[in-house]
Amino acid sequence: MDAAHQRAAQRMETLGRDWRAVDLKETAGSDPFSFLAMGPSGVFAVTVKDHGRSRVSFAGDVVQVDGKRPKYVAEARRNAKLASTALSRIAGVTIPVIPVLAFAGNGVISVYGMPKGCIVTSYRELNQVLNSRGHRLAPKTVEKLYTLASHPATWINDGYVPMAERYRWYPEGTGSTDKTSADNKPSRR
Repeated sequence: MDAAHQRAAQRMETLGRDWRAVDLKETAGSDPFSFLAMGPSGVFAVTVKDHGRSRVSFAGDVVQVDGKRPKYVAEARRNAKLASTALSRIAGVTIPVIPVLAFAGNGVISVYGMPKGCIVTSYRELNQVLNSRGHRLAPKTVEKLYTLASHPATWINDGYVPMAERYRWYPEGTGSTDKTSADNKPSRR
């Protein structure tokens, strides 16, 4: 498994000088086969799966490897959603992240229908697939996103704090307990 991760990491380095990649295994301590690639084409959460010499078949969201149906597409989408949530929280704006499922191995990949909203490719073709999506981000934006993504604090999930506790009308410590006219309930007649 580590060999597939290393091969995928080397492939990420061949994207070009305009691209930045973050190995989430090292930064976020997440799934060892997850990378975040940022470049002119956008932000991509790359989930790499090693299938060896096994045949991989696709029919929409259903993936079949050796008679089993792993939830690879759902995992790729989940990784992209987690990355989008983390980056958006830190940046203060919504950052869309596109899920990518890349297969490392020599087996044949048969496609009977691609999943919607998820890019599927072999890890060997990863650089061509990501570079073919056009130019959507400026180099300055890519650098800013890379700075956010490579910082470990981005990937720490703080617990949920209810809106009532995050927002106060009065400064902390003043202890305003006086009721206003809006707090008074109308009397029943």
